[in-house]
Amino acid sequence: MRILVIGGTNFIGPYVVKRLLQKGHQVAVFNRGKTKKVQFHEVQHIQGDRNRFFEHVDNIKKFSPDVVLDMFPYTQRDAQLVMDTCKGLTQRVVALSSLDVYRAYSIFRRLEEGDLEPVPLKESAPLRSSMYPYRGIDESLYHYEEQTVLGEQELPGTILRLPMVYGPEDDRHRTFEYVKRMADQRPYIILEEEAAHWSWTRGYVENVAEAIVLATTDVRVSGKIYNVGEVPSFTLREWVLEIAKIFEWKGEMMVLPKERLTQSFIYPYEMKQDIVIDTSLIRKELGYAEVVDRKTALKKTMTWELNHPPKDYEWDYEREDQLVKGHSPT
Repeated sequence: MRILVIGGTNFIGPYVVKRLLQKGHQVAVFNRGKTKKVQFHEVQHIQGDRNRFFEHVDNIKKFSPDVVLDMFPYTQRDAQLVMDTCKGLTQRVVALSSLDVYRAYSIFRRLEEGDLEPVPLKESAPLRSSMYPYRGIDESLYHYEEQTVLGEQELPGTILRLPMVYGPEDDRHRTFEYVKRMADQRPYIILEEEAAHWSWTRGYVENVAEAIVLATTDVRVSGKIYNVGEVPSFTLREWVLEIAKIFEWKGEMMVLPKERLTQSFIYPYEMKQDIVIDTSLIRKELGYAEVVDRKTALKKTMTWELNHPPKDYEWDYEREDQLVKGHSPT
């Protein structure tokens, strides 16, 4: 199968491209050329700005993709441009979305009021009514993007809703703050009480890539939406303890109420709203299963985090020592 990947050079992208090549597919990557190219000699490269994607019709025709995989349709305009340009050039479009589409996310961000959403969330769970959840930060519109991809009658689309992805090359360093404290042999790790019991579905990058490849290469997925993530979905406290097992860290968990903590430990969100999804559909219909076990995934992640620390981390361990005085571990 011939697959055009839009994006594909950051974090998840190279894992997807590698997996596609391993399964014998031909791959071309479209990107701006401002980040390092995917280092596979079998990959063709089409360099350009996705805002002017339509200008590259001739190169796309020349590659003649069976499927177009859009790794990051950032706005509705991005999605519309891809759908309009690819009509008659490919058979299907697969676009990556996020769990941020669900109403549960708007409640979590305190953008909507009302009862908490029950979890796990199936693909049919209520979507958010707030279309601009990051107003003042960015203009990401996953909900609109999904409608654009699925609403094009002349070109079938598929949506994958991704979880919180962790692993090597994660520029958000989602596990670093815990791994670094363990490496520094801190006697405890502090968690705010509500956050400690909050759950969000995660996914290791290689496993998420496998799910993306399955959906991209399966002709049965047209018009479908799939949740992607690992099971079980741990609470934050459970997640840190999973990391601690692999690291063989012998410290204690300190779960403290908000009133005892500084702002750096407090999430400004509705932590009673879990973001936990049901991933049974992709497992049942496409036979998805994790290709990397959790122990291996965490080992790879921790090694990378310690070898590639973020540039701006700074913690006050003396202040942490003061915060836990007189408090017992939980």
